[in-house]
Amino acid sequence: MQFSYRGKDNRGVAQQGLLNAVNADAAASELLRRGITPLTITEQQHRQSGLDRVNNLAIFRKKVSLDELIVFCRQMYALTKAGIPLIRTMRGLAETSRSPVLAEVLEDITNRLEGGNTMATAMQAHPKVFSELFIAMIHVGENTGMMDQSFKRLSEILELERDTKRRVKQALRYPTFVVIALLAALMMVNFLVIPKFASVFSKMGADLPFLTQVLVGTSNFLLNYWYLMLFAIAASGLLLRQWKNTDNGRELWDRYKLKMPIIGPLLELIMLSRFARNFATMLAAGMPITQALTVVADATDNAWIARHIKEMRYGIERGESLLRTARSSKMFTPLILQMIAVGEETGSVDDMLNKVADFYDEDVDYGLKRLAESIEPILIVAMGVLVLILALGVFLPIWDLGAAAMGRG
Repeated sequence: MQFSYRGKDNRGVAQQGLLNAVNADAAASELLRRGITPLTITEQQHRQSGLDRVNNLAIFRKKVSLDELIVFCRQMYALTKAGIPLIRTMRGLAETSRSPVLAEVLEDITNRLEGGNTMATAMQAHPKVFSELFIAMIHVGENTGMMDQSFKRLSEILELERDTKRRVKQALRYPTFVVIALLAALMMVNFLVIPKFASVFSKMGADLPFLTQVLVGTSNFLLNYWYLMLFAIAASGLLLRQWKNTDNGRELWDRYKLKMPIIGPLLELIMLSRFARNFATMLAAGMPITQALTVVADATDNAWIARHIKEMRYGIERGESLLRTARSSKMFTPLILQMIAVGEETGSVDDMLNKVADFYDEDVDYGLKRLAESIEPILIVAMGVLVLILALGVFLPIWDLGAAAMGRG
């Protein structure tokens, strides 16, 4: 909310202006912090324009990107390490942030800090910006007095996540372009080319081969019922999205993603690498194993893997060792299980898990380099089959007509 105020500074000079705060008390506290004794504080009734209302809708509202969060963590690391007070740091970052959404979030967190909340509690009010892992790291930093190290570690985790996403997008860029080009060419042939040939064949009264009849029938169906196809696709997408929002639907969908050819094993490696590194970070910060597993499970994007992680936590709560629960989950290779066993024996599970994450990262790098090479032959074969079907469907009746004409001649 926005408040207008009038007051006097330490020299007795009248001051007035506007101030953003959660309530009037928070506005008064902020003015006192600035050295201004408030005389009147009045809430401003702000009328939003139609454009502002549209921009504030969830569908049009921009999200805080990974790059913005990384920059925020780096700035917080440098400022907290320099010993600058937390509220002053957050207020300064809110005023200088280039992202309006992030600036609004930081302003709200600062107001909550002034109201007596901890930083982790204040961040929980913005789950779409700060993940469970992010909040857990901040909570650990507040309890241990090492906020600067928490922000440094968070920046490293977010950088790894950003780099992985960039490599996946780069590997899928060429296959995606080829698939889009194939679909566009297929639509053009069905809507523009085949109808012309169909009219010519119908005028000649020739018997069409089966393949040509299939192509002509498909083209006629798309021409006459394209709006039904679009409606069916949109309805299917909406139903799929609603199903994925359910617990069972999301778990089955995430399990199916891990079984997809070529891309599935790569996604599994990325998820396991993220789990091992995040789990090691929680353990290195001194968090109990059961609580660390809970945080990592909540921060995992894949519901299928998250369920296995929670089952590991239940096993440890029953008194089982980490090695036994990891073996029961059937998520790890024998080499990884051996490294976990060594970590338990030497008391350095976090170091072993970091090495496990490095091992997975090497496999991910190799898989990303081979991804385009693995998909390219499939696309070439699909393109060849499509061209062959279209060519035979179009030219077979032409050859038949030519042979018939030569026979009559």
